[in-house]
Amino acid sequence: MKKLFLTLAIAGFGFLANAQPPEGEAKAGEFYGEKTTAEGALNINDVVAKLEAGSSFDDVKIKAKIVEVCPKKGCWLKLELADGKTAMVKMKDYGFFLPLAAKGKTVVIDGEVKLKTTSVAELKHYAEDAKKSKEEIDAIKEPQKEVKVMAKGIVIVE
Repeated sequence: MKKLFLTLAIAGFGFLANAQPPEGEAKAGEFYGEKTTAEGALNINDVVAKLEAGSSFDDVKIKAKIVEVCPKKGCWLKLELADGKTAMVKMKDYGFFLPLAAKGKTVVIDGEVKLKTTSVAELKHYAEDAKKSKEEIDAIKEPQKEVKVMAKGIVIVE
């Protein structure tokens, strides 16, 4: 019985340790995921304008400012757009995360950018991750069309 309790306790602590965002200061030059550079990066607002005009970006580098990092694991980001909205970034294959210190930093992201509709369930999930109030979560009733980025690699530039 003691062995079972000890095993469960160790597993529980391991789970809690894995559920935290990675440590780090997110300094200029640090990269996450596949190594990438800022060379050839396009401003995210230019890419969004072309997306809205019907273009597709399956492999592009974008430059943008991070306005939010998932406080639960660092598993998603939100990028600032010119119209006051945000673009949602997820990491390819859930393969890497960013530290909370990345919030407010300018980054270059190598990946795929698309316009997609996000379901109510997914929007509520993100709101829960972001520790929004129950009222804010319950107020989500409609799917939302938004800019989605699937990141292969991210480098901090400023």
